[in-house]
Amino acid sequence: MEQQDLNKRLLLALVLSFFVFVGYSYFFPVEQLTPKQTTEAKTTANTHQTPTVSTTTSNTAAPVASTTPTSAAPVQDAVPSIATLKSDHFIMTIDEFGRIAQVELLEKKYQTEEGENLKMLGANVVKPLEVRFSDAALNEEAFKTPYVNAGNKMVNVSKGTQTLTLTQTLSSVTLTKRITVKPTGEYKVTIETSNPKAYFITPGHRPMADTSVYMLVRGALVKTSDNIIKTIEDGDAEGVEKFEHAKIASAFDRYVASMFFDFDKGMNVSILKEANGDPLIFVQGENTLTLNAYIGPKNERVLRAINPELTDAIEFGFFSFLSKPFFKVLLWINDFVGNWGWAIILFTLLVKLILFPLSYKGMMSMQKLKDLAPKMKEVKEKYKGDPAKMNAQMMEMYKKHGANPMGGCLPMILQIPVFFALYRVLLNAVELEGAPWILWIDNLAQMDPYFVLPILMGASMWFQQRITPTTMQDPLQEKIFKFFPVIMTVFFIYFPSGLVLYWLVNNLFTIAQQYFINHMYAKQKEAAVLAHKKTKD
Repeated sequence: MEQQDLNKRLLLALVLSFFVFVGYSYFFPVEQLTPKQTTEAKTTANTHQTPTVSTTTSNTAAPVASTTPTSAAPVQDAVPSIATLKSDHFIMTIDEFGRIAQVELLEKKYQTEEGENLKMLGANVVKPLEVRFSDAALNEEAFKTPYVNAGNKMVNVSKGTQTLTLTQTLSSVTLTKRITVKPTGEYKVTIETSNPKAYFITPGHRPMADTSVYMLVRGALVKTSDNIIKTIEDGDAEGVEKFEHAKIASAFDRYVASMFFDFDKGMNVSILKEANGDPLIFVQGENTLTLNAYIGPKNERVLRAINPELTDAIEFGFFSFLSKPFFKVLLWINDFVGNWGWAIILFTLLVKLILFPLSYKGMMSMQKLKDLAPKMKEVKEKYKGDPAKMNAQMMEMYKKHGANPMGGCLPMILQIPVFFALYRVLLNAVELEGAPWILWIDNLAQMDPYFVLPILMGASMWFQQRITPTTMQDPLQEKIFKFFPVIMTVFFIYFPSGLVLYWLVNNLFTIAQQYFINHMYAKQKEAAVLAHKKTKD
């Protein structure tokens, strides 16, 4: 295949793949349940299916819970509360079944568009710290028997750790649940049974704190004993997933999570499949079980202060291998400049500097290809009946003039994973929620309300095309690339302004880089002409 055609087709494939990746979340948004489906989902969520203990045993590990469910009496969401814990950052409500019924975030940055505090947990879904017994009859009794709070109903954790002790007395066992809560949202739960009974405890259905249609990863995350991150997205649960000695089990949304963790002994984790295919995490226990836990925003510094390994619960999707180091660099830059907008701009400059040597070679190659375009056309016409000879002549011409037909693609190829990785960071990093830049941009995690940045980004793309040399001769490909800035502008209108800012600044730096390379190439050509004249003289 002719190298120049390969070059053009590769560029076209990259553009189309970009549209597929970015456009999917808009043309195929998260499915919204109809009222009937919602009722069915709520009914199933409240019909508490209990994982049963597998009879398989191991010499090295405790039995892992099976996900074969049994039915129990449904529990409605409107359950009376028996305790309220309040800190400077949240209000946590405990209901009479010993569950975290609601967590209300008090920081202004998490407020809804109506100015109300964000409530993390959805209605009529399984709540954190719900305990289910393996014995179906005992489990049914448990959901008819409320817990008793032995202490104060109002607990202030603003100035330090506080412990809540709850007791549930059943016909054959007494269960004691101690919840020790810290001001940050970190807590520890200890469950004791008066005699051996197999049970399970859950961090609950994933928090429902975000309703955007961005292409996000939501569901369950498990860090296994061999440090592998397993993510089961909403709708993808099979109901048979089991993990022995797992380190982290997290039910997570875009910015928030409810998680258990144990980095010493690990946890035996089972995933239950809900009616809509969403994953529901359960940890197996018997007699005394102590779990470390956290519920709240996935703030990197908060999680790192609890345990550095806990930052693995911040999931950036497929491009995590790039997103995580990018995020660390952005954090470092933000610490220095104190503004996430300027941090993004400096990060963009850093990326351009790192990629400059490759960009320089690629852009120089494109300049040479542009100059060679008339000769290439002549070769095509001359050898159009002999493709092998035509390609041989073309390759000889490339070699003679030091032009690489693939060189112009390399900077774009490198930009694609960089963009997607940063896309994940700017979508999922809670630090950007409510983070202002300048003037009207008061939240880099939300779209530009006046569309200024997307329009400027589209204009910069158009201008960049005008000054970038091209050898494109296919009319269809040329039309696609001419409309590329318009299409990108439409897509970027609804993107987080932080991401649009990155792309706009990247375009501006690329324009400056193109002017510099155009100048350098003109000087090289001038020097070559002078050298040729001297040789002739």
